[in-house]
Amino acid sequence: MGPIRHPRRATALVSLLVLVAGVVVACASGAGAGSTAQNGYAGVAGADLASTGDTSKADAPAPAASSGPGQAQLTQYQQQIVKTGEITLQVSKVADASSQVRTLAATLGGYVGGSQAGTLEQSATLTLRIPAARFDDAISRLHEIGDKVLSESTREEDVTAAVVDLDARLKNLQASEVQYRTLMAKAAKIDDILAVQSRLDDVQGQIEELSAQLKQLTDQAALSTLTVTLQPAPQPITEVQSAWDPGSTLSQAVSALLAVGQALLTGAIWLAIVGLPILIVVAILILMLVRLGLLRRPARPVAPASPEG
Repeated sequence: MGPIRHPRRATALVSLLVLVAGVVVACASGAGAGSTAQNGYAGVAGADLASTGDTSKADAPAPAASSGPGQAQLTQYQQQIVKTGEITLQVSKVADASSQVRTLAATLGGYVGGSQAGTLEQSATLTLRIPAARFDDAISRLHEIGDKVLSESTREEDVTAAVVDLDARLKNLQASEVQYRTLMAKAAKIDDILAVQSRLDDVQGQIEELSAQLKQLTDQAALSTLTVTLQPAPQPITEVQSAWDPGSTLSQAVSALLAVGQALLTGAIWLAIVGLPILIVVAILILMLVRLGLLRRPARPVAPASPEG
């Protein structure tokens, strides 16, 4: 074997391998179930960084496969129950009842997350966010606001297992993020830095996504959702002649009488001015014809004489 021509390069290579091995051992003791895959990546990445700089075969450290949280894990977390419900109340005045519901939400430590109301006395819908511990109390006090409960339904979902699973996956990803940052600090070549940065960005994106899911789930468990619908009570049908006005009726009758009188007077005027002269002319003509003999009465037929004897 020939003499080592680059002692400094060999010394640096050995030092880098020792550092990477130390990182692998430290991470293996604290990573838990996902440490095997993560240490494998650290060893491959460390060897690549020390030799050729080719990171194309290095796989990202995958979180440990979750086989579902066991009973021992669940007991370490407070039970997370998501409560939701819908209730429809019949009220005499929707506006007043809506104000009472808003006041109730604030009294119980919650708030109105959304509302939808029509005009005047149409039905209204309010979405309340109430602390889970006061959920049943809110239902009871809503019964006191409404004149009648038309419908009611509640649901409870235990999401403790989902919260534990998300929390475990989040911790694994956070451990992977620490390892990637360590590798980033040790990388010297541009290709290595870009490769590790790409994996680091992917892990950070997964961390943000899981964090949002975990926050949403815990918020739903902390504040229950209660949808309240307020419907106005049906008004009784009463035939009250409140719109009848005797004065108006009398005025209409007088107007009708005047209209009839005007029509008769108009006809009389037309008859006196137009019809009477025509009748006079016609009477004169008939009289003249009678006098001239042009117009005679028809002769009565003579009855035949009865035979004698």
